[in-house]
Amino acid sequence: MKEITYLEAIKQAMDEEMTRDPSVFILGEDVGIYGGAFRATEGFLEKYGEWRILDTPLAESGFTGAAIGAALVGMRPIVEIQFSDFITCAFDQLVTVAAKNHYRWGGTTPIVVRAPCGGNIHGGPFHSQCIEGYFFNVPGLKIVFPSTAYDAKGLLKSAIRDNDPVIYCEHKYLYRRIKDFVPEEDYTVPIGKARIALEGKDISIITYGAMVHTAFEAAQLLKEKEISIEIIDLRTILPLDKKSIFDTVKKTNKVIILHEQTKTGGVGAEVSALINEYCFEYLDAPVIRVAAPDTPVPYSPPLEEAFIPQTKDVVSAIEKMMRY
Repeated sequence: MKEITYLEAIKQAMDEEMTRDPSVFILGEDVGIYGGAFRATEGFLEKYGEWRILDTPLAESGFTGAAIGAALVGMRPIVEIQFSDFITCAFDQLVTVAAKNHYRWGGTTPIVVRAPCGGNIHGGPFHSQCIEGYFFNVPGLKIVFPSTAYDAKGLLKSAIRDNDPVIYCEHKYLYRRIKDFVPEEDYTVPIGKARIALEGKDISIITYGAMVHTAFEAAQLLKEKEISIEIIDLRTILPLDKKSIFDTVKKTNKVIILHEQTKTGGVGAEVSALINEYCFEYLDAPVIRVAAPDTPVPYSPPLEEAFIPQTKDVVSAIEKMMRY
């Protein structure tokens, strides 16, 4: 086991998969000579050459479409969207083309779209969005969102080997802020399987991405009050691990859903609906969603802090639920 950062885990996963499989290649803005906006592909151009590390124009629709075409003839492209906000420029390619190929003619489209997303970096409304909700109701796509370095590496390897298009959300705030012990030998983390990040008995927090760490902070604060929190890290947004969701509801009977994405129409709304539909008789209180307000991400640091769910917001929701 070796301790590495979230960003290094992503870099290792791509490096190892490119070494293992010559059909894997990377394309995107500044991924070659510059080494990527966040240095995720630094040194790759020298190691793999310009035919496998392709610098592209600022044209997300164009290079995503080119990657889909390459996937259809046997390649396994990794597309880097420099900031996930710009994935909207490739929306048609992903939703109308990549997601439909399996249903249209049984075709496989093994493309991974790396989407550096999330706020807390003072990037403003064009560089800080969480984009998972845009694709959440698109059959044919898979969406993953790791919260740890271990999962970041294992899920990216699984995504690259998957025959379906995978949107790989990676939170920019976590890149160099968290570390994890990761096996030096090859391993994968299965797509579609949540994990119990913390076992507890009083309230369940269902979350993913950077908010897993916010949930942990809240759980630690409430330990002193003898409130036991269970944290479920979804890891995969699409398809959801319904069994893990239902199991934790049946265990604690009280649920908070926490995510950084805006509240209306988000992942939390669907999880809440599933719980209401299939686990209503197990609930001792209404499901509470803790999420960002329905506005663009503010540029001002104090406003951004107010926008992104904070530990105190989670603690407040827990205390409210305990009084119910």
